[in-house]
Amino acid sequence: MSKGSDLLVAALENEGVDRIFGVPGEENLDVVESLRKSKIQLILTRHEQAAAFMAATYGRLTGKPGVCIATLGPGALNFTTAAAYALLGGMPLVLITGQKGVKSSRQARFQIVDVVAAMRPLTKLTRQIVSARMIPTTVREAFRVAQEERPGPVHLELPEDVAAEMAESAALIPPHALEFPVAGNDALDRAAAMVLASKRPLVMLGAAASRPRATSDLAQFVIRTRIPFFTTQMGKGTVPGGTELYMGTAALSERDYVHDAIDRADLIITIGHDTIEKPPFIMGPQGPQVIHIGYQPATVEQVYFPQAEVVGDIGPSLRLLADRLEGKLPQAGALLPLRQTILARLADRATEDRFTPQRIVHDIRQVIPADGIVALDNGMYKIWFARNYRTQMANTLLLDNALATMGAGLPSAMMAAILYPKRRVLAVCGDGGFMMNSQEMETAVRLKLNLVVLILEDGAYGMIRWKQAVDDFPDFGMTFGNPEFVKYAESYGATGHRVKAIADFAPTLEAAFNSGGVHLITVPIDYSENTRVLVEELANHVPAALA
Repeated sequence: MSKGSDLLVAALENEGVDRIFGVPGEENLDVVESLRKSKIQLILTRHEQAAAFMAATYGRLTGKPGVCIATLGPGALNFTTAAAYALLGGMPLVLITGQKGVKSSRQARFQIVDVVAAMRPLTKLTRQIVSARMIPTTVREAFRVAQEERPGPVHLELPEDVAAEMAESAALIPPHALEFPVAGNDALDRAAAMVLASKRPLVMLGAAASRPRATSDLAQFVIRTRIPFFTTQMGKGTVPGGTELYMGTAALSERDYVHDAIDRADLIITIGHDTIEKPPFIMGPQGPQVIHIGYQPATVEQVYFPQAEVVGDIGPSLRLLADRLEGKLPQAGALLPLRQTILARLADRATEDRFTPQRIVHDIRQVIPADGIVALDNGMYKIWFARNYRTQMANTLLLDNALATMGAGLPSAMMAAILYPKRRVLAVCGDGGFMMNSQEMETAVRLKLNLVVLILEDGAYGMIRWKQAVDDFPDFGMTFGNPEFVKYAESYGATGHRVKAIADFAPTLEAAFNSGGVHLITVPIDYSENTRVLVEELANHVPAALA
């Protein structure tokens, strides 16, 4: 005989789970006791939302579902934002919540909400477990669904009486490798014919191209075909940004410098594009032909309607497509003459003696090595990092261009620091986003992480305030006060730094990484560049000539 909670933990161990994040409640106590006796580490956080952000980031970085746990009612509902974050971001995640007993009720409706119903639009699958014997099967199904394309969150609700129920031992179901079909020959032939016929081809790498299993094949496709490429925000790093074929990142939907190449392309090969991202370009009737290469068929939208599709496992499918193209594309580099001008404009004013976004991105890139990880929260600075920060490896700039929620930057960076303790990890947060989950500084210190947290301080919800000004609304309702961040960090046992001169910024970052532990660095941010560059300069931008 086995207790339901023991069956749950055994099933999680069977899936290779080694850590669970969360804030348990009294409805989870049997599970907590089963965890205590297991090899799984329970990482206690200070808010359920942060726990789920961490677990989702585990899924993003490893390709395996992260796991988090919360109690019923308020605890479970605190998971909802992170569930949406994982759903839109394509991150495998398993959320486990408790519930009052379902076979008898001695507390009436106290704290009870229909969590399964609440999770239904936010997950790939949500299920209440009503029998201890069904736990191994249910857990196996949850992990399979979470990992299948398109990856995402799965929710399991375990009532406390089912967790405590004794049942005959149920056999665990061994996991099996997920297999993805390869695109068919007809689709590959059609795509190859379109590429061979094109005069100015361009590759775009999107969010799904960042899946850990796919990145080496993507780089080989670009190298073998010699077609220049650009990336979406979430596709950065899938092919090294240092290659001579990199044309930039589409941080905006149109009119940016990278669009000099996009607008001139007669064929765009999108690899792993997910329309959940803000559009990297807007298709129109007079625009380029588009080939969609992805794990799943394209989602046809007003701004995205590809003329051909190659659907299947991206890596093997690209190898087969490259076999049809390699050495046959004398026109592959037709757009490359634009590259130098595009990248030079992005580097403009990057070393000015001010706390501009360009200078901050520049200095961070000097301090972070190729395998270092920068995790962004959401704010105006995200656009600048997407445009200006060059990546050498996949998943070394973690940003959210899908749900684009504030509050995820610090937990995401913490997860990266747990997984890669010997790599430099930097969280970049606005003062607004940081304070949404700043309590997790205690968790980072307790876990003895090596982590640097950078706060860009402007005392406002800066992106919305900027948009308010651009749209000619009065400046209203966006400003706030902040704690003294150095003392705030020290109160958690971290080390705080306030940088007053831009010349001191890079040395302060370097010293923080060298000393180890948790550091918080706060700097002012000069957002006047938002209007000068993103409004005035781009409005007057004359596209570079193509030789």
